[in-house]
Amino acid sequence: MIDKDLLRLLGKDRKYLVLTTLSMVLVLLSNIAISFAICHFFYLFSHAESGMAYLFPSLLLSLAVLLRFLFGFLRERAKERIGREVRKKIRRMAYDKILRLGEGENRSLSLSGMTQVTMEGVEQLDLYYSSYLPQFFYAMIAPIVLFLVLVFVSWRASLVLLGLVPLIPISIILFSHYAKRIFAKYWGKYIAMGDDFLDAIQGFKELKIFDADGRQEEKIQQSSESFRHVTMRVLVMQLFSTTIMDLVAYAGAGGGIALAILDLQAGTISPFACLFVVLEAVEFFLPMRAFGSAFHVAMNGLSAGRKILDLLAMKEEPWGEKSLPGSEMALFHVTFSYDGKKDVLKDVDLSLEKGRLTAIVGKSGCGKSTIVRLLLGQGMPSSGKVLLSGRDIREGTREDLYGKIAVVSPETYLFHESIRDNFLMARKDLDDAQIEKALQEVRLSALLLREGGLGHVLREGAEDLSGGERQRLSLAIALLADRDIYLFDEATSNIDIESEKIVLEKILSLRKRGKTILLISHRLVNVVQSDRIYFLREGRIEEAGRHEELMEKGGEYATLYLRQRELEESPLREVLA
Repeated sequence: MIDKDLLRLLGKDRKYLVLTTLSMVLVLLSNIAISFAICHFFYLFSHAESGMAYLFPSLLLSLAVLLRFLFGFLRERAKERIGREVRKKIRRMAYDKILRLGEGENRSLSLSGMTQVTMEGVEQLDLYYSSYLPQFFYAMIAPIVLFLVLVFVSWRASLVLLGLVPLIPISIILFSHYAKRIFAKYWGKYIAMGDDFLDAIQGFKELKIFDADGRQEEKIQQSSESFRHVTMRVLVMQLFSTTIMDLVAYAGAGGGIALAILDLQAGTISPFACLFVVLEAVEFFLPMRAFGSAFHVAMNGLSAGRKILDLLAMKEEPWGEKSLPGSEMALFHVTFSYDGKKDVLKDVDLSLEKGRLTAIVGKSGCGKSTIVRLLLGQGMPSSGKVLLSGRDIREGTREDLYGKIAVVSPETYLFHESIRDNFLMARKDLDDAQIEKALQEVRLSALLLREGGLGHVLREGAEDLSGGERQRLSLAIALLADRDIYLFDEATSNIDIESEKIVLEKILSLRKRGKTILLISHRLVNVVQSDRIYFLREGRIEEAGRHEELMEKGGEYATLYLRQRELEESPLREVLA
């Protein structure tokens, strides 16, 4: 049950695995010395020896006990070191992998699945490395060491003991194929239950509004019941296999002891040699018995480990290793689909120029937000290129690209940190005066007064702010980040008119500062002052130009613009008609 890929993850820390196994063997040798000293004591006592005769076994016993303590301490320290390094290294690897994959890449695990695997899964993998692997190697070595010792005492008993030991791993092998399936189902059910629970928590408000929490509760109960069933199957399997191993261990030890007693009756060994065999017969099976118990830990760790390996092995879209100059971006004959079947974008050509405000408009589902994702490198076009100053963005590093771009959208995440810390994530060198000035520019001074200053810790998801306050706070953070390229993806949606006006004013001020700006808006009145407007229809650019030029053409842009203006001016007329 050794997974070479998982063993390879240890890297240089494999030395601690060797150290753990070696210390376990040294503990075994200490136990043998203790048994020998005890038997020697009985021998001396039966022969009425006294005085200095007891010095040697006393010294041997004391030294063996001391060494057993020291080697046991060394074993535990080495196991603890393996566990600590494994948890730290694999979580770091998984976290770095998720960062490299980016938001737009395909993932084999859901959000809750990644959380469970990288938390609970790593804990199980820790047990695989720190408990199972050392026990596996020790269980292979210990019977041979004991045989080499006992063969000189009772060769018949030692041969029987050595011959019966493999029955335990044979029973383990018989269970292994079934156990793999069970533990694979265990982790599958575990992740599915987590998905259902997270889904219910995230949609709690909707569940209460639609009075659907009872139905969701039933779904979670079904999921948890399914997980309970597979957990019980795991426990039954563990109990059954443990019973089989106990029978083998007790029967094997009993057989060895019986032969030692027969040798004693035949006069081929002394009573004290027989006692030594009796004491060590159990030791023959204890390592393999412990290995059998660790087998279930291994199967759980292996199942979690395979999911971690699947995550680490996920294909990463290639990125370069150099910095690309400039701040002008473009899509060059880009075609893109999420599922490889239906194209969301079809042969799209557009450019974002420095010091100019570019807008993309169109009906919902036409591909506007997909363009933002591609500009951020979240996905690869099936054909065409995404360019930064005339070069494919993938020639540069992801970090360099993100260092040039700021994104403001309704989904912009505000962390469960203080207002100050949210700004410092964008720029570490900001002081309170700069932050307060930025908040004043987006008219959030009242927020500071209300919440008690920059030290106010936002609730999760910034739920203590209104929609307009969240948008303006996100805008203020983006402005102070001072990036070359600004992408506004529906940044004025779902907010009040005052907040919308503030956002648009700041967007126009960025143009004066020579920034490259992209504005995506469902309200066409917001893009009237753009230097160039692209009108998307079903993933294609149908029209492009300034607002006045598009209105003169009288095409779909003009029709949609006039339609929206009519609805905004007379919102009730349509309803009453």
